Amino acid sequence: MSKMWVISVSILLAASGACRADNDVANQAKQAQNPIADLISVPFQNNTNLNAGPERETQNDLNIQPVIPMAISPDWNVITRTILPVISEPPLSEYGSRTNGIGDVLFSAFFSPRTSHGWIWGAGPAIQIPTHSDTLLGNNDWGLGPTFVVLHLEAGSPWVYGVLVNNVWSVSSSRSSRAYNDGVMQPFVNYNLGHGVYLVSSPILTVNWKAAGGQEWTVPVGGGLGKIAHLGKVPVNLQFSGLTAGTYTVLLS
Repeated sequence: MSKMWVISVSILLAASGACRADNDVANQAKQAQNPIADLISVPFQNNTNLNAGPERETQNDLNIQPVIPMAISPDWNVITRTILPVISEPPLSEYGSRTNGIGDVLFSAFFSPRTSHGWIWGAGPAIQIPTHSDTLLGNNDWGLGPTFVVLHLEAGSPWVYGVLVNNVWSVSSSRSSRAYNDGVMQPFVNYNLGHGVYLVSSPILTVNWKAAGGQEWTVPVGGGLGKIAHLGKVPVNLQFSGLTAGTYTVLLS
């Protein structure tokens, strides 16, 4: 088992003019917990993985994730979500050195109804772009696949829960990188305590369908605490979580 600390800071730009009454803060918290909210936000999520790699050193991954919604008709939105990882990778051997740089960008576009009550959903394409600054930090092939999200968010309820899923296959052949078939499943459960404070569990489960038997899935377990704070009039979502993770095989019959 490895341990991971996750610190997330989201600047909620579209809500910058909102007043700071308790009910507005509560609504801002729920909007921040909705991955496809009609809200411009710029999350910075830092993942620190302890005892990573053969040398059991610290691996760090800062994900810069701007989320931009756009109305494409009176009934539909498209919400773009771009993830740019800034990575510090530990050495692969005793005599190796640490590698720092950016990884591959993952761009997603969710088509979602503009009016939803209770259950909210969005679906669209996910594209992996080979933007890595070092061959150890990414793959030279482009990737393409589906992504979707479904969540339950209801006025008057303290609960916000759902799941975000994507799977990306390599679609080009650079001959200098291995083909990939990778998936991500991120279930999330939030319980809002009031005044912008909430409990959260949002582990990122990853699967490498080409990995050896018994090593396909990485399954973290854990949770943390979040709060909506303000820098002047600008709402900021602060979140801290602790996770443990291991690799597993899943047998289907």
